[in-house]
Amino acid sequence: MVVLLDTTHQSEASALTEAADRKPSLASAGRRRLTEALLSIGVPEKQVRMRVSQLWRWIYVMGVTSFDAMTDVSKDLRRALEAQFTLDRLEIVSEQVSIDGTRKWLLRLPKRVHEAKAPEIECVYIPEEDRGTLCISSQVGCTLTCTFCHTGTQRLVRNLEADEIVGQILLARDRIGDWPGVTPPADGRLLPNTERKITNVVLMGMGEPLYNVDNVRDAMEVTADGEGLSVSKRRITLSTSGIVPEIVRWGRESGTMLAISLHAVHDDLRDVLVPINKKYPLADLLEACRNYPGLSNAKRITFEYVMLKGVNDSLADARALVRLLANIPAKINLIPFNPWPGSEYECSDWETIETFADVVNRAGYASPVRTPRGRDILAACGQLRSESVKLRAQDRRQTSSSSTQMGEA
Repeated sequence: MVVLLDTTHQSEASALTEAADRKPSLASAGRRRLTEALLSIGVPEKQVRMRVSQLWRWIYVMGVTSFDAMTDVSKDLRRALEAQFTLDRLEIVSEQVSIDGTRKWLLRLPKRVHEAKAPEIECVYIPEEDRGTLCISSQVGCTLTCTFCHTGTQRLVRNLEADEIVGQILLARDRIGDWPGVTPPADGRLLPNTERKITNVVLMGMGEPLYNVDNVRDAMEVTADGEGLSVSKRRITLSTSGIVPEIVRWGRESGTMLAISLHAVHDDLRDVLVPINKKYPLADLLEACRNYPGLSNAKRITFEYVMLKGVNDSLADARALVRLLANIPAKINLIPFNPWPGSEYECSDWETIETFADVVNRAGYASPVRTPRGRDILAACGQLRSESVKLRAQDRRQTSSSSTQMGEA
């Protein structure tokens, strides 16, 4: 099922005017930005901390979308906030629901003044009986070009801001009714049997999160805040293709779980499948994993391994994988390849996948085979992509120039 929402295209001139005049949203703001916002509208400094706590609860615990709903905030302050800010969410362009209950949203981000068109990202919710996992994006497009990944065919447009990353979580909670007192959608029978419908957050959507590490870190700080969204860091997983210098830093500054997009056991093949391997080869990547802060049997690293027919799925590959990860507390996720239009790879035969998994399991590693979800709506692992493109420098200058001239008119 595909639900198309408002996709009315404005003229370039009116779009630029709207981007310049739009009131900023506080819907996904961190504590620092809420503090700055309150100070900017004249809230006395001695009251700011208390007011931030009030706003935080309404935004991140109750999920309100208007200042009027904040009943313990004075009317004068609500009016002042309403005059300068909004609680607007990211815009939904389309919503698709798979036959297995997976939901995919195409989301439009707020347009920056220099952008001719608002960029778009995809976000996926995967319900299971005992959990609900939200897969969020960190970039529009991707700076990497992993050959098996659909996202890698879309060049990087830009990084997401911290509030655009958090905004995906708020939007998803809106759509599945995951706020106190809110009724789930009519097809709620496809939701997990848990009090919280989003129990896990994975940074496995569009983009390489460690190439946007500061914004991702700030967003996960909001996500894990115990007085708000309160997603445990043990239930937040960042997946990276192997940006070695940032791996230990991420563990030190964020403390979330880590997943490595591995997919090959030799450098020559990984250079093809995951080209960043040419810069950060396997030996360097695995050394960074061994040094990941907090690494233990209770906090294992997940290694993701997509199963490609005749490419990386032999018994020799399975045995080499076991040797490669020796002495690293690890879980190995075997991922049946999810095809996408124009891909050159095929998924390994199921018998081959089971034989591969048996080798890994006998070596003592937890090695689940990830059940493909949302394939019918291109929402499975490696299938996310939007149509946003990056403007050339000359076009950006022309767009910015047009905006400046309009402001002077």
